Amino acid sequence: MTDLHRLTATEIAAGIRERRFTAVEVAGDTLAHVERLNPVLNCFTDILAESAMESAAEVDARLADGQAPGLLAGVPFGVKNLFDIAGLPTLAGSKINRDLPPATADGVLVARMKSAGAVLLGGQHMDEYAYGFTTENAHYGPARNPRDMAHVAGGSSGGSAAAVAAGLGPVSLGSDTNGSIRVPSSFCGIFGLKPTFGRLPRTGSFPFVHDLDHLGPFARSVADLALCYDALQGWDAGDPACANRPIEQTLMRLEQPIDGLRVAVLDGWFRDTAGPEALTAVGLVADALKAERSITLDNAAEARAAAFCITAAEGANLHFENLKTRADDFDPAVRDRLLAGALLPSTVLVQAHRLRRWFRDQVARVFRDVDVVLAPATPCPAPLIGQPTIRLGGQDVPTRPNIGVYTQPISFIGLPVVAVPVPSSTALPVGVQIIAAPWQESLALRVAAHLERCGVVAAPLAEV
Repeated sequence: MTDLHRLTATEIAAGIRERRFTAVEVAGDTLAHVERLNPVLNCFTDILAESAMESAAEVDARLADGQAPGLLAGVPFGVKNLFDIAGLPTLAGSKINRDLPPATADGVLVARMKSAGAVLLGGQHMDEYAYGFTTENAHYGPARNPRDMAHVAGGSSGGSAAAVAAGLGPVSLGSDTNGSIRVPSSFCGIFGLKPTFGRLPRTGSFPFVHDLDHLGPFARSVADLALCYDALQGWDAGDPACANRPIEQTLMRLEQPIDGLRVAVLDGWFRDTAGPEALTAVGLVADALKAERSITLDNAAEARAAAFCITAAEGANLHFENLKTRADDFDPAVRDRLLAGALLPSTVLVQAHRLRRWFRDQVARVFRDVDVVLAPATPCPAPLIGQPTIRLGGQDVPTRPNIGVYTQPISFIGLPVVAVPVPSSTALPVGVQIIAAPWQESLALRVAAHLERCGVVAAPLAEV
C-alpha cells in the first residue's frame, strides 16, 4: 500500500491492530518517502532501514501470534541525534562526537517507544550540541522547512520537526532547553510538547544544560502527541532530576470539556516585541478560548537573560576540555558562545539562579488565579536560511539568539507547554504556547485538543 506515510500515528496503530495493513507495509512506504525527501530536506543523519523493517516484522509477528502489539503498534518515529541509539555514536549534531564509541543501548525514551511497538527510523538533524534555534549546522548543512524549503526549520530539534511536518514519520522525539521543541514546532507548523522539568527521564541522551534540559515529542495531531506522551512517562533512576510522579492517561482525557477554564494572555514582554503574525495567532487562540484577561510577568526579560547565562556557563563547563584541545572542530557559532560562557564570572551564575527561584515563585502565584496562559512560540514565522536578522520590537536583531525570546522565560522555570500551530493562508505558520502549571500536561493537551476540534489550530501534511 502507498501513502501510508500520510496517516497519523493514531491511524497507523489502529489500522495495524485491525489488520487493514501491516507494520511492514507502513515502514516500507515511510522509508521510501524518507529516501525521496531526505536528500532535499536534510532531516535524518542516520537512516536505519534494515533494522526498521525487522522491527516492523516483529510487530506483525506479535499480532499474528495473538499478542498485544503495543500502544504505538508499528508507528514509525525518528529521534534527534542526541538520543542514544544502540550501535551508533551519539552525535548531538557535532563533528567531535563522531569519535565516541557507539552507544551500547538505546536511550530510555527510545526504548519506551520501541516497547510500545513503535519502529525507529533513525537519528535526526540538529544544531550542534543543541545550542541554536535554526538547525543551520556548519558540519551537516541546514535542515530545510518543508512548508517552504528556503526557510529554516527552527532548532535545535529542526530535523525532528521537519520530518514530522513532511510525513517522514508521524511522530518524533526532540529536546528543549530554551525552546528547541517549541520553536521548530512553530516554524514547521506542527504540535510539540515540552513537559514539566523532571517529568520525562533524560537517561541515555547527550546533555546540554542539566538544569534546563527537557525531552518531549512532536506530532501532527494532539492525539498523537498524547499517545506518545502516555508511552514515554515513568520514573527512571538514571536521571537525578526525574520526579517519581503518577503516570497520566492523557489520551483518555482529550475529549473532556474545558468549560469554566480560566485562560489569560501574557502581555508586556510577550506582546510588545512580537510581529503581526505572532499577535494574530495568539489573538485567534485567545478568542477561541474566550480569554479576556491579560497578565504581565514582571522581569520576563531578566528571566530570559538569566537563562542565557546559565545556558552559556553550564554548556561551557560541559565542553571545556574540547574547547581547550579541539576548538577548531566546533561549529564556529556554537564555539564562540561556549567560549563566552567559559568567561562568565561565578557571581553572574549565582545571581541567575537566584532570579530563577524568584521568577518561579512569582509565576506560581499567577497560577492561583488562572489555569492556562497563552504566549507566542516565536516572534515571527520561519526566517530564510542564512537570514542574519529578524525584526523585534521595531529593531533588527541577530536571528539565532533572538528566536527564543518567548520560550526561554518559560522553560527557565520548567513549566509544561504544548506548542500549537496556527496555519495561515498567506504566510508560513506561527505557533502559540499553551502554558500550564507544573505537572498539568493533561490540561494543556486538553486545551490543544479543543482548539484542534474548533479548527483554530491544525498541522496538515506539508506537500513537498
